[in-house]
Amino acid sequence: MKLKEECAIFGVYGAADAAQVAYLGLYSLQHRGQESSGIITSDGDRIHEHRAIGLVAKVYDREILENLPGRLAIGHNRYSTTGFSSIANIQPLLVDCKIGKIAVAHNGNLVNAIELRRGMEMDGSIFRSTTDSEVILHLIARSRQSTREEMIMEALRKVKGAFSLVFLTTDTVMAARDTRGFRPLCLGRLDDAYLFASESCAFDIIGAQYMRDVAPGELCVLGPGGPKFMRFAEPEEPLQRCIFEFIYFSRPDSKVFGENVDKVRRKLGRRLAEESPVDADIVIAVPDSSNTIALGFAEASKIPFELGLIRNHYVGRTFIQPRQSMRDWDVRIKFNPVRGVLKGKKIVVVDDSIVRGSTMRKLVSILRQAGADKIHLRIGSPPITHSCYYGIDTPTRGELIASNHSVEAIGEYLGVDSLHYLSREGLLTCVEEPHNYCVACFSGQYPVIPDGCLHKDVFEDRTGCGEGFGVREDVGR
Repeated sequence: MKLKEECAIFGVYGAADAAQVAYLGLYSLQHRGQESSGIITSDGDRIHEHRAIGLVAKVYDREILENLPGRLAIGHNRYSTTGFSSIANIQPLLVDCKIGKIAVAHNGNLVNAIELRRGMEMDGSIFRSTTDSEVILHLIARSRQSTREEMIMEALRKVKGAFSLVFLTTDTVMAARDTRGFRPLCLGRLDDAYLFASESCAFDIIGAQYMRDVAPGELCVLGPGGPKFMRFAEPEEPLQRCIFEFIYFSRPDSKVFGENVDKVRRKLGRRLAEESPVDADIVIAVPDSSNTIALGFAEASKIPFELGLIRNHYVGRTFIQPRQSMRDWDVRIKFNPVRGVLKGKKIVVVDDSIVRGSTMRKLVSILRQAGADKIHLRIGSPPITHSCYYGIDTPTRGELIASNHSVEAIGEYLGVDSLHYLSREGLLTCVEEPHNYCVACFSGQYPVIPDGCLHKDVFEDRTGCGEGFGVREDVGR
């Protein structure tokens, strides 16, 4: 692959040193966003904030966390899907309005944000960021409802698309999910404190207990009396949980949408082996998100699993671009083949997905140079043929290799001896309640139609991408 990550959100109510708790939670959720991070806290009287571009470990230090006092906190790790990469767009976003200060952190994408923003700008509203999340704060500030909870719920009924949200005021922390449940969000408990997190793995690092998911269409309010659950809208059936949480995004040690990610990924691998048997000596994974899928494949196929690729975990998101003659260094920096494992072997390479195909093509070349005799590529998801509008930063459709090329043509371009994707039907057999998952990126059947023209459409119309395989080979996979 890899798809660009979505965002992580975290909330704390009632914990001493809430900022430190939020830091640990965000550290566990670093895989969901690596562009920037922010924490906002409340000590009951004042709001304190810190936001910066960079990884969690670089954004905060002991002095910064000590300057974020209070027992309430919300935090956010960002990977932008709407809005430009700038300091103004770092979340949580904070505003001061008639109900006092209120902050929000958002995971997802609003598909009617442009329409709502233009209407408010015409009516005199001033925006300080380019992110869709700010629209929610404006809707709350403009509400004429009598309580904060009612103002928030009224605002949420006006937005469309995918959102998991955490809010902070001086004395409460709240969380909400859209009515179709696109993005995950769960509630946990740490002694007398309560927590919200995008994934349950964030609870493990601090010894908290997972309680339950925030339900679609629900607003959960944490205050002095404990959690209070309110419904701003009825869930829309069928739900549209993002299937890519299991394929790629979530950590294998997390519980997402009520299921253990590790177990689902093993099922993906086993089903993939059933659908595409192959004569091979070893199975290897493209680390790390594909490891568990590959283990499931090896288990079902009775082919030994080996560590054929070693991943460098210290690679940042940017590096010095080599000259043209060394253009595959981006892959070599990240992955190194184990020649003693690969030489002379017929290998099955298991990956979670293919987006553009450029990185996988380079990786296949590296495996060939390491002495692999035959390379059979197995993908733990169906072909990605359409862009996502619900919080995953997929490329435009013209850049998606499977949108206008057959599996045979893709395999020939990648240089593999065989290529097989997991079928859509097979994918859905691996999760409970398969009718409650969004598969729009594989089918083009969007459950919520974007209003107007989102950025992917604009770029697709203007770039004319997709006429051949040589599209933006410097990014993505």
